Amino acid sequence: MIGMLNGRVVEVNADNVLIEVGGVGYETRMPSADLASLRSGQETRVYTSLSVSQDAITLFGFLSLASKRMFLQLQKVSGIGPKVALSLLSTLPPDRLARAVADGDATALAKAPGLGKKGAQKIILELKGSIDLDAIESGHGTASRQTGADPNLRQVVEGLMSLGWRQADAQTAVENVCRDNGVATPLAEDDVPRVLKLALTSLDRGR
Repeated sequence: MIGMLNGRVVEVNADNVLIEVGGVGYETRMPSADLASLRSGQETRVYTSLSVSQDAITLFGFLSLASKRMFLQLQKVSGIGPKVALSLLSTLPPDRLARAVADGDATALAKAPGLGKKGAQKIILELKGSIDLDAIESGHGTASRQTGADPNLRQVVEGLMSLGWRQADAQTAVENVCRDNGVATPLAEDDVPRVLKLALTSLDRGR
């Protein structure tokens, strides 16, 4: 079982990334937000899950342990396979996904391509009460390696947290505004005030 990759990003595609570890390239399917935060030549750590079916052997990867755990948890629901689980994590980050299950919010879950309202209701029925919501929302294991290794990016996240935002929401906002505004990472010190302002605006708009 391949549980983790620690290597260099060779190529980022629409639905997968090629990571070189010890001269071997691993094609890994990942949630869209994780793919968006990766760049060619970057060193990264990806938590993985190997899926074996009659048609293919597929490696799925995640920048946080929380995402991997949620991915595995979702597949405990009858009829939910790795593709739908990945689709859910591309639609909602793990903390929001856990909250949607806890709140019985089938509408939020049903936004994931390939799921539908009945599938969303089934997930809620089978998983509600079994997900450790507090651990996910407190950010245990949820900070991406990119944020953890970038002191200026971490400074922005911590600044948002000091204003009352949850770590997972702050981190997602920071990564999104960097991507959407073409801000290079690792984050330059001069970009910290700008990214903080953009992220705060984004979070306020999403209230």
